[in-house]
Amino acid sequence: MQTNNGEVSFASNAELEIISATSNRVRGIIDPVSSEFVFRLNIRSFNGFNTELQRQHFYDNYMETDKFPTAEFSGKIIERIDFSQDGTYDVRAKGDLDIHGQKQTRIIRCKLVLRNNSAYVDAHFVVPLAEHNIRIPKIVSQKIATEIDVAFKAHLTTAPPTQQ
Repeated sequence: MQTNNGEVSFASNAELEIISATSNRVRGIIDPVSSEFVFRLNIRSFNGFNTELQRQHFYDNYMETDKFPTAEFSGKIIERIDFSQDGTYDVRAKGDLDIHGQKQTRIIRCKLVLRNNSAYVDAHFVVPLAEHNIRIPKIVSQKIATEIDVAFKAHLTTAPPTQQ
């Protein structure tokens, strides 16, 4: 099962400013036999932000996309799931979350809906910037949260994904 248009959005809810952005360019695959998965995102595919300058600072100063152009989550679904059986499952995805060149092993709770040979994944989690060596200068510390709220959604199918 695979997708080329999964969606990830984030929000930084700091004392003086809320920053949010979304990308619908997450590429991913889940192997229904082994329950292993990989989801990858080009960081420069995020849109939103409050200003163009804010977006450039995100890319260049914080995420350093010239050095670290992608983020990735790869691992395995902990629970045993029969992907041939339609249903809704609360599962845990355990794997390496690689952001800004720093891998952290994470367990992320997800809702997995299987229907008509498709899978729908929905997850919400928090990313502490310090765990991924993302430094925020003191001068803007009240405008950028130290923990970022992340939402992820994807529709995966057995058909080859469309190219974008």
